[in-house]
Amino acid sequence: MRKIFTAAMLFCFTLPAYSASIVASVNGTPITDADITARTTLMAKQGNTSTNNRQIALQNIIDDNVKLAYAKNFNAVPDDETVEKELKKMNLGELSETEKDMAKSAMRAEIAWQIIVARTILPTVEITDADIAAERTEIAKEQGLPIEMTIIRLIDIPADVAAKLTKPSSCDDAMQMARDLGGAPQKFTALQYELAQDVRERVAALPKLTWSPVVDRSVFLVCDTKKTAEYGKLDDMIEQNALFKQSMFIADQQLKQLRRKAVVVINDDRYKL
Repeated sequence: MRKIFTAAMLFCFTLPAYSASIVASVNGTPITDADITARTTLMAKQGNTSTNNRQIALQNIIDDNVKLAYAKNFNAVPDDETVEKELKKMNLGELSETEKDMAKSAMRAEIAWQIIVARTILPTVEITDADIAAERTEIAKEQGLPIEMTIIRLIDIPADVAAKLTKPSSCDDAMQMARDLGGAPQKFTALQYELAQDVRERVAALPKLTWSPVVDRSVFLVCDTKKTAEYGKLDDMIEQNALFKQSMFIADQQLKQLRRKAVVVINDDRYKL
């Protein structure tokens, strides 16, 4: 996460390294070095081990305060029972009291922000056919869709030979074209999500009966595609994914505005811009 620009730069002074004193504040709420240490511990338990984790931890704590302050305007701050229930699902293991408090604060802010997004942003987002198509293409490349694909592959093909490949009229025409150029075309049928990732990325958005560019002396051509029974079930998921991404983009822009309005003071040189 990017470092923030303070909305009001107040007097800053340097604290000794490893001090337990206040290293920053947001809207008057102090943030200590111990708070940042607790947050980096939680981040590590979640697999976040960036080299600048302490700066990221401070940013996260500031964001938590900003989110919670905003959520209070909508009576969207979750109670302790809800927070505890969600924390148990994370299975963070043994935590010190400071780490427990930090975990609760982080979870409370996350839930509050989700409520804000659901109440104020999600209802306003409109998804276009282009958004859904883009999401479907991204999923196809990354995970693959339940689409049966009949594909021709040519390997060890020189670039000058590949340049002679023209658009075929049919799959059989493509096979014969490859043979006429001295190639040994391979034809196979597979579900898109069963393909190796590098192959899937090359054919997922490839128009039918169109040779792909040469990569590693190989080209592909999609003869035909057929949606399986599973495909229909994906439509709702794809639409929800597109809706979620749009909502989170808007939410991120809103959070940036809230940060700019916040009064953030950095008292420790280690965390200054």
